[in-house]
Amino acid sequence: MIVVEGIDGSGKSTQLRLLEKWLRFNNFEVFRTDWNSSDLVKSITSKGKKKANLTPTTFSLLHATDFADRFERNILPLLRAGYFVLADRYVYTAYARDVTRGCNPTWVRKVYDFALKPDLAFYFRVPIDISMDRILSGRPKLKYYEAGMDLDLSNDIYESYRIFQSKIIEQYESMINREKFSVIDATVGIKEQQKIMRNKIMHLLPTKITKSISEEPS
Repeated sequence: MIVVEGIDGSGKSTQLRLLEKWLRFNNFEVFRTDWNSSDLVKSITSKGKKKANLTPTTFSLLHATDFADRFERNILPLLRAGYFVLADRYVYTAYARDVTRGCNPTWVRKVYDFALKPDLAFYFRVPIDISMDRILSGRPKLKYYEAGMDLDLSNDIYESYRIFQSKIIEQYESMINREKFSVIDATVGIKEQQKIMRNKIMHLLPTKITKSISEEPS
């Protein structure tokens, strides 16, 4: 299991897609799962977001339900079947966001204590200014919850976003050693980041397999 984590605009999703393409090119069975993507739960979460009436605890439990559904239906069965499971955000997203929203850290971890430890967890470290530039260049309108407007951090949605995401960065940084994150400098080139990821994964594989792996596609 390979996990990517980081704030919005860190480039983690781009890198995971490139990694998926490379693994498939080398004939590995691959399954990718995204945060908050369970068909069973995401429609309920979307309705709650539109009404802007989700409390931090409700928000946390909805995401935990979503994760549990995907874990039971997809992640665990495919790991047992020998697939590479690539997760665009994992339990660490909950640890960072839910705690930032005021949930008790011990409680949040207990909610997710059934989750398996990934083989590799990449944390894409990026300064808040760079991540904001990337997000705003693609879609200048921020969403209520992604900007942390429910926390009364600021009346200005952009300033609220900056404060909220900065607090999430602090949570990620506090997890680096405890969770044994492989830290990626998300400000360097895309190819360089991908090369680092591939090299880390190669160390997990038997030598007889790594000898036959091609570097393409880039």
